[in-house]
Amino acid sequence: MGLRRLLLRYFPPGIILEYVEGGESKTRPIDLLDLKPDTDVTALVEEIQKGEPLITATCVEHVILLVRRLQQKLVEKENHKFSLFKVLRTHLLPLTNVAFNKSGSRFITGSYDRTCKLWDTASGEELHTLEGHKNVVYAIAFNNPYGDKIATGSFDKTCKLWSTETGKCYHTFRGHSAEIVCLSFNLQSTLVATGSMDSTAKLWDIEKGEEVATLRGHSAEIIALSFNTIGDKIITGSFDHTVAVWDVGTGRRLHTLIGHRGEISSAQFNWDCSLIVTGSMDKTCMLWNAVTGTHLATLAGHRDEILDVCFDYTGQRIATASADEVFQENPFLVRKGSQAFPNRVQILFNRLYPWRKLYEDCLLFLLK
Repeated sequence: MGLRRLLLRYFPPGIILEYVEGGESKTRPIDLLDLKPDTDVTALVEEIQKGEPLITATCVEHVILLVRRLQQKLVEKENHKFSLFKVLRTHLLPLTNVAFNKSGSRFITGSYDRTCKLWDTASGEELHTLEGHKNVVYAIAFNNPYGDKIATGSFDKTCKLWSTETGKCYHTFRGHSAEIVCLSFNLQSTLVATGSMDSTAKLWDIEKGEEVATLRGHSAEIIALSFNTIGDKIITGSFDHTVAVWDVGTGRRLHTLIGHRGEISSAQFNWDCSLIVTGSMDKTCMLWNAVTGTHLATLAGHRDEILDVCFDYTGQRIATASADEVFQENPFLVRKGSQAFPNRVQILFNRLYPWRKLYEDCLLFLLK
């Protein structure tokens, strides 16, 4: 087993070790979620070296340099300003979703016109039109952090896998009996998961183009799903008011998170896979132990449905977005939002998004 190279990961802070074992190239992350501007980097690297045989004496100085670069990033000022960068006339019909690759150099748009388009961010040039679906292209994603593949989920009940470089369709995944409304790649880019109005989720092998597992157990539509960072578990959120935790390898349901009194709108793991956060139409956000499925806390305070939730990279803060136009962080810091910006459509979700307008344009904002 030999180290090939070290890769820097700014978000969340960490270093990726790329090495060869048995003739096969592999990667292993070292998470540095507790790194702070005043951390003693030399002592930290020495501690890491004790438990990581790939970091030898010959590369210690290089690792210290990389960690210091991460440390410098932490102290950069965050008083960002946003300005309108470009308005792209992207599709003939309203957009359903938009997604960036990891670097932000390219982005994709899905539309009612049954296509997905790939764009160059800086120039606004259309690079590819991904055609082949027979109904609305609703769910879209890059296989970040790699960004060399795109998945599209459609109301035609299929998911397609595309090449970012050529626009070629690698596979069409068939098996759902109703519209696909959410999808996600695992971080290892070996699987893509799809959630459907048929109350099931499916796991698909990216290389083989085959179904790996069907996750059954919800009694209503699945509208949210997410892998953990390790890739061994996935969660599904449903209109049946529950979130299910599944074992990816076996397709077995490990836990059912019961407690919400309304439809689930969003569900996410934190980075170290220890916690799950869920948002619901019942105006609450709930925190759960990802290992045991135990309910830990209920975060209340919104006056209307919660539409989205997320962790920060340390897993110590939670942000919630609501139809009451209030953004809550942690949830003790509350800021009044100006205008709710549309990122989805309401064709099947008038219960979720009755107040959002459909847009045919894509607006890019420049971060300064």
